[in-house]
Amino acid sequence: MNLREKYDIPANAVITIAGTVGVGKSTMTNALAKALNFRTSFEKVDTNPYLDKFYADFDRWSFHLQIYFLAERFKEQKRIFEYGGGFIQDRSIYEDTGIFAKMHYEKGTMSPVDYETYKSLFEAMVMTPYFPHPDLLIYLEGSIDDIVDRIKLRGRPMEQQTPIAYWEEMHERYENWINTFNACPVLRLNINDYDIVDNETSIESIVERIASFIRQTQLLKK
Repeated sequence: MNLREKYDIPANAVITIAGTVGVGKSTMTNALAKALNFRTSFEKVDTNPYLDKFYADFDRWSFHLQIYFLAERFKEQKRIFEYGGGFIQDRSIYEDTGIFAKMHYEKGTMSPVDYETYKSLFEAMVMTPYFPHPDLLIYLEGSIDDIVDRIKLRGRPMEQQTPIAYWEEMHERYENWINTFNACPVLRLNINDYDIVDNETSIESIVERIASFIRQTQLLKK
């Protein structure tokens, strides 16, 4: 009996992992998928035709990049539900509009007209009863000091060159976003409350919390 069966988590559940850079979204996605015998859904960066152009010229390409992300995430969400669920998803469709498009608009790298067009498209596509929202969004949270330590520890060259002020801003934007997010149920997990890298069995306590949370939300719907 796997953990999904042990804790009676629906076989068609769709769980999305969210959080700022460095909190361990990919690690959690893989660990939960393994524990529940679910499939994974990861962002496809290598095939993005706008990414290089965007980094060369934010002002010109931010709108194009966000529209591309919206289209790709929408198609992936549709594919997951057409498949019948049973997925752990790394990163949500909601973060693009709530954090990144908003940030470009506020910093002046996306025009007000483009931002309004993007928001209108997002709301028409995603914020409707017809869009298949996840059963649960797991938000991984931690202090900015803990997150910066993790970023330094994993040693990715581009991240090491990024000013600390950027990580601080992203941390604040994520916190502001999740505090008002209501598109689907949210379970918040502090990154200091578990260690699935050095102790794989600790994933069971997380699965138990997920099962309890899903049961509670299902009862509230009745």
